[in-house]
Amino acid sequence: MSNAKKTIVSAERMYDLIVAPVITEKATMGSEHNQVTFKVRLDAKKPEIKAAIEGLFKVKVTAVNTVVVKGKTKRFRGTIGRRSDYKKAVVTLAEGSTIDVTTGV
Repeated sequence: MSNAKKTIVSAERMYDLIVAPVITEKATMGSEHNQVTFKVRLDAKKPEIKAAIEGLFKVKVTAVNTVVVKGKTKRFRGTIGRRSDYKKAVVTLAEGSTIDVTTGV
């Protein structure tokens, strides 16, 4: 028996948590292993991300891995600026579940 608690997330929060899909060569290679990568809010927790993906896309999520990507320091016309930090979530889907990131929600 699993003692995992079901996280309840409002519909508004679901749309707020998931910022955008990440479409890079590395993220696309994850689709071979039933993985989809999303950019999410910095304050998003793994159970919230799982509930949001399952609620928005009507799929079964088996795992959520997150990483906080630190913003780089860049120069523009001699002025030093800094890109924002962001969080990435690599979501592993159950067998048979797919998400088409090229279409909107």
